[in-house]
Amino acid sequence: MRLLFFAGSARDDALNKKLARLGRHIAEANGIEAVFADLADYHMPIYHGDLEAAKGPPERALAFAALLAEYDGVFIATPEYNASIPALLKNTLDWVSRVRGHGLRGSEVFKTRPFAISGASPGYYGAMRSLLALRQILAVGLGATVIPQQMALPRATNAFEEDGSLKDEAQQKLFASVIEALAVAAKRFNAS
Repeated sequence: MRLLFFAGSARDDALNKKLARLGRHIAEANGIEAVFADLADYHMPIYHGDLEAAKGPPERALAFAALLAEYDGVFIATPEYNASIPALLKNTLDWVSRVRGHGLRGSEVFKTRPFAISGASPGYYGAMRSLLALRQILAVGLGATVIPQQMALPRATNAFEEDGSLKDEAQQKLFASVIEALAVAAKRFNAS
C-alpha cells in the first residue's frame, strides 16, 4: 500500500506542509510506503476554459494527475483563506479533474481511491471552515470518498516540536488515528 501526502500551500515553511510531512512520517513509522509531494513543484496557470480548449491541461496538471494515480490513498492538509481553501489547492483540483488522455482520466483519479483531509491554522478554528469546503469539493464536486476522520489543528504556529511531531500528545494521537483510518480505507479500496 502506498499513500500520498500534500498540502494546499506552496510556502516553504507552511504549517500545512508540516502537517502533511508529519502524516507521511506516521505512515512510514507504521510500515506504509508514503511520499510527500510539494505543490510548489506543480505550478499551473489559473484554470481558464479557453486556455484548456486551445492547449489542453498544462504539463504539470498531467504530471500531478499521474502522481495521484500511483497511490492507494491521498492525504491533503489545507490552510484556511477567508473561510475556504486556498486558490492554489482549488486550481490544482480543477486542472486535475480536466485531464483526459495519456492513460489518465482526471475525474477517475478522485473516484478510485480514498482521501483524508486535515488542516492547520494559527487561528482558533484550526482551518475547520476550509475542511468543510474541501470535503464538499472532493465529495460532491469530484465524487471522491473522503473518510470521516479529520483533524483541525488550531494555534498551529506553536503546535509543532522541533522534530515535526505535535507538542500536544492528544493531538498527536488524534492525527495518527486519521492516518490509520486512511490506510484502512485504502486497503479496502484495493481489495474491492
